[in-house]
Amino acid sequence: MNSSHHIVITGFMGSGKTTVARALAHVLGRELEDLDHVIAEQAGRSAKEIIEEDGESSFREIETRSLSEVLERSLPAVIALGGGAWTLERNRNLIDKARGITVWLDASFELCWARIHDSGGGRPLARDEGQARMLYAERRPLYALAKLHVRIESKDIDDVSAEIARALNP
Repeated sequence: MNSSHHIVITGFMGSGKTTVARALAHVLGRELEDLDHVIAEQAGRSAKEIIEEDGESSFREIETRSLSEVLERSLPAVIALGGGAWTLERNRNLIDKARGITVWLDASFELCWARIHDSGGGRPLARDEGQARMLYAERRPLYALAKLHVRIESKDIDDVSAEIARALNP
């Protein structure tokens, strides 16, 4: 791994992107950039609020702009994307242009749904299990475009972050 590259974590909602990114940033001694938090700070509203008030397309425009800024301004960081960011070709192109190393946290739908449900739900693009399952199936082939694929089933955060660190530094 080139230490000058961002490491970009992607995966479905509930896969643990922020948690794994935080642990990986600690292991690698890098800053953490959580794209949803960056958006909330800049917009003064959460992703959920923006989607519900302005629509998903408006949110995606803000998300792309924020991703571009994070990729340009940051020292090499670990970046946690929102669940839909990687699904847009323009965002994948931004990450490729910045030579980001993408990591897909591959979790079963059942695990993701249990985490979504346990967190109180509140996901505007996955209001119920059926809607979430369709979105999961639609996004999986796009997540598979990531450079590194990590199954997270039955692994704790330390194991997942260590596996990613080993794969990045063979």
